[in-house]
Amino acid sequence: MDTFWDWFWLMLWWFCLFAYLIMLFQIVADLFRDRELNGWVKALWIVALLFLPFLTALVYVIARGRGMAERRAAEMSAAKQMTDDYIRATAGNGTSHSAASEIADAKALYDSGVLDADEFARLKAKALA
Repeated sequence: MDTFWDWFWLMLWWFCLFAYLIMLFQIVADLFRDRELNGWVKALWIVALLFLPFLTALVYVIARGRGMAERRAAEMSAAKQMTDDYIRATAGNGTSHSAASEIADAKALYDSGVLDADEFARLKAKALA
């Protein structure tokens, strides 16, 4: 490693290796994500990836790339929907679930006469803060 070009080519090879490994992991993840393929076809793809990795990865991306992108988009859409549902469920009207429950508990204590109006207002402000 005496010259700049030796380092340059080394870094280029490392980049290509990592890009290839990421692609292999994406292909394997897509194989397990696909519910339409049966187990034997998935096993054949895995075996092919082990024995002819570059050619198999190229064929997989060409043959199944569109479905790979669609499955990934569907997974991301489902994750976004679940996140939005969770946010709506916990946020409600802008307060968190725990703040709403604290206010409800304080209101119950206020209604039963344990707390006076000032203490209820202080607990409500604390819960909303």
